[in-house]
Amino acid sequence: MSRNQDSKGKGKTSGRGNANSKTKSFARGNAPFKKKGNPKKASTTSDEIRLNKYIANSGICSRREADENIVIGLVTVNGKVVTEMGYKVKLNDEVKFDGRRINPEPKVYVLLNKPKGFATTTAEGKGRTVMDLIANATNANVKPIGRLGRNSLGLLLFTNDDKIVQKFTNSKTGVARLFHVELDKNLKFEDLKKIQEGFKVGEDLITVEEISYIEGESKNQVGIKIKNTGNTILRTIFDTFKYDIVKIDCVAIGHLTKKDIPRGHWKHLTEQELNTLKML
Repeated sequence: MSRNQDSKGKGKTSGRGNANSKTKSFARGNAPFKKKGNPKKASTTSDEIRLNKYIANSGICSRREADENIVIGLVTVNGKVVTEMGYKVKLNDEVKFDGRRINPEPKVYVLLNKPKGFATTTAEGKGRTVMDLIANATNANVKPIGRLGRNSLGLLLFTNDDKIVQKFTNSKTGVARLFHVELDKNLKFEDLKKIQEGFKVGEDLITVEEISYIEGESKNQVGIKIKNTGNTILRTIFDTFKYDIVKIDCVAIGHLTKKDIPRGHWKHLTEQELNTLKML
């Protein structure tokens, strides 16, 4: 889609073999007055990054502040304290700041309008998955929050932001999702009331935020809002009252809707959408 980002550029390319004269001046034997710095630059690989930038990219602090914290010994790399300025690390190194592991990737938030036939998983060997649908969205290690069944439809949010994931996975203070559920028969009003009031399945209390008939539709079309991140709870609810689910469509996540996202397409959250999500 037009919002997809080009993800081909990764790091700075080497000057070897480049016909550009400026690049040639960095080759071995050229520009003797720069010879001292050349070996380190030539050995830099695309997956290496300065430690202060690694820390800054993680959102902890600025590069200058990162340097100050490195000097006083607050940073470890693979279990060893590093105080050297300009030290470089690989992206898969274990870097800890004040005892806590940090991630250098910028935070990414991708909203997908999932079609049928795609499994919600990051595992390989599962056929077509939602990761295939957002393959061009980002190079960051994002994962889907919650699940939609292979034949379920609708909104699915991906991120590498642990704080947002924790917000969603808390069923009491989490972010509500609104589903359009089609049943095999009309939902009786008394059953709708029982679901709204909450009921027990064994020792578990099942509650929903809201449930109602969809205006202008038959009584087998229901809108139901829950904070649980999976859709298994929906089948539990309707199985308990002897209804089969024909279709599940997640139409909203908090304030996020499918507006301007065709089925099978995705978008990055705007700054305003992200700020609102964080305040929920």
